Amino acid sequence: MTKDKIKNLKTLKSIVAACKKRREKVVFTNGCFDILHLGHIKYLEQASSLGKRLVVAVNSDASERLLKGSTRPIIPEKERAALVAALECVDYVTIFNQPTPLALIKALKPDILVKGGDWQKADIVGKDFVESYGGKVVAADFVKGFSSSSIIAGIRKGK
Repeated sequence: MTKDKIKNLKTLKSIVAACKKRREKVVFTNGCFDILHLGHIKYLEQASSLGKRLVVAVNSDASERLLKGSTRPIIPEKERAALVAALECVDYVTIFNQPTPLALIKALKPDILVKGGDWQKADIVGKDFVESYGGKVVAADFVKGFSSSSIIAGIRKGK
């Protein structure tokens, strides 16, 4: 069930440790995922293909407001987490309240850190940390024409 994939950090740390003990490559990514769209799906499928387990951290409502402004999110955090968890390619989801996922990345020490193709590899939060222990950092392929912000702007304009 979808809700079984949504975990708090303490539980997720234990799960990730068990995955690593079984030599399963753990992939980590994060995002707001406000208005889930095809670009998100393709990016998460690509991230999933890089390892055995995909962990997705979803920005809390408060952290998304800090990043995107007072009119966001459109979809509340628990619903966004459930939507992401419903995807077959996603193994685990957690919600984080910080402006960046660095604390989560440090706690989980994923084998592979992935961000969407709209990020330059050098700008990916946690890059230096993950590479410091031999982990890999990947900027996923960018799917043109899909953006939550542009979808929301179009809706507001009545398009």
